Formats: sequence, structure tokens, C-alpha cells
Amino acid sequence: MTEEHLDQMNRLVTVAKAPTRIVSVVPSQSELLVDLGLMDKIVGVTKFCEHPGNLRAHKALIGGTKNLNIKKIKSLEPDLILANKEENTKDQILELAKYFPVWVSDVKDVCSAIEMVNKIGTLTNTTEIAEDICTRIKNSFKSLKHENQLDAAYLIWRKPYMSAGGDTFINSMLECAGFRNIFCSIDRYPETNLDLLSAKQPEVILLSSEPYPFGEKHKGEIQQRCPNSIIILVDGTYFSWYGSRLVHSPKYFKKVSAEIQKIVDEKRA
Repeated sequence: MTEEHLDQMNRLVTVAKAPTRIVSVVPSQSELLVDLGLMDKIVGVTKFCEHPGNLRAHKALIGGTKNLNIKKIKSLEPDLILANKEENTKDQILELAKYFPVWVSDVKDVCSAIEMVNKIGTLTNTTEIAEDICTRIKNSFKSLKHENQLDAAYLIWRKPYMSAGGDTFINSMLECAGFRNIFCSIDRYPETNLDLLSAKQPEVILLSSEPYPFGEKHKGEIQQRCPNSIIILVDGTYFSWYGSRLVHSPKYFKKVSAEIQKIVDEKRA
């Protein structure tokens, strides 16, 4: 028996009533599937689906999010593929859709993330668990309170430096976390450089752990050019993953804020 479902691109997708062979080509949605209790229904994930830690060891790896192994995915004979507008390439998704039901998410903020979780819950016959996750996300974000926003740059890449722009999910998370994105007037992921960052002198520069793995050694080169900015290494999954991980994002944001406040207090001492 099959059912028709609208994805977040307003595409009508015909899916088995209770999918049993699911391929996820989006890391945050892979984690969501596990939290929905569907670990045994997942047959394939990407090499970037690192949470939970045991997932990749037990599932077929089908390439990267933008370099899918179409042949391998076909061999898995999925009855559902979960994809995303931004994280996957349109041509590959259209190719897969010729053979399998492909449900595509389009997440821009917490509200559309909650919609996605609920829709995937309906899609996979796990509505009660999905509703519970959504309630926990809503309650978690209600706990965030910010008296003042700090001007911030969120860097995702190096050589060239790239930041998160204003129309991204990351930008919406920055706002929730109490930051004002200095690149919010630019769409997508604009290139920047140390000269520009130096000129803007944001109060905070956040260096993400993904997709580029910024580390301690990178803080120094930026700090030299932006001596007045507080530079923090952050776990990018809490700013860019939009599945069940959102339950824990606000707690992480509070931890980052506390780290920044500690640095501010030390400078004043």
C-alpha cells in the first residue's frame, strides 16, 4: 500500500505506507531517523552522517551529500530517500527520483525544521515520537533569552574564508543564540577575507567545526588581524543541523554565551 505526501518543495511523493528501506543523504535527517526509532529501517547514509557514532559502521555508505554514489543507492533498492534542497545537488536528486520516492526538505528556521520533523514522522509512521521531539524543541528554544545581541561573523570555510549569509538556517540559529550576523545582508555563503573582517571588527567571530574543521591554530591568524574580536571555536552541528539535534542546541548556545562572557570578564579584570 502506498500513500502520497507533499515534501517541503511542494512535490507530491508516493511512498510505501511504512518504509522499510530508507536511504538518508542528509546527516541531520539521518540522526533524526535514529531518534524516531528507525535505525533498523535505514539501509544507506552518507560519509558525513557521523551522529550517532555507530551509524556509519552498520549502514552502507553512499558517498558525500553532493557526490552521491547513484549506482550504490540503486543497489540498495530503497523505498524512501530523504534529501534536502541545499545539501544535495538538484541533478542527482532528479536522477534518483526517476527510480525511487525522494522526499526533499527545505529548512530555513526553527519553524520549518519542526514542520520537517513532523512530516517525516507522518511519512515513516512515527508521528507520536516526532510530535514529542517537536515539543521538546519548542520548549528548549523558549528557554533562550537575550538582553543584547552581539555582532558576529560565523565562518564555515578557509581558503577562501566563507561565512554564513542572511538567508541560511545558520543565520536563524545565530539570531536564536543571541548574535547579530554582520553578513546578514548577503545571501547564501559569501566569501570574505581578513582585511574585510578587520575592517568590520565584529565583537565575536565563531569558527565552525564543519564543513571546514577550524582548530586552535586558525584562531591566532585571525586574532592578529582582529585583535578586538572574541574568537570562539564552535560545534557546527548545533548551528547547522536541523533535526532532533535542535533539542540540544539552546543548551549549547548558552554554553557558548557563557564562554564569551568569561572572556569579557577576564579582559575587564
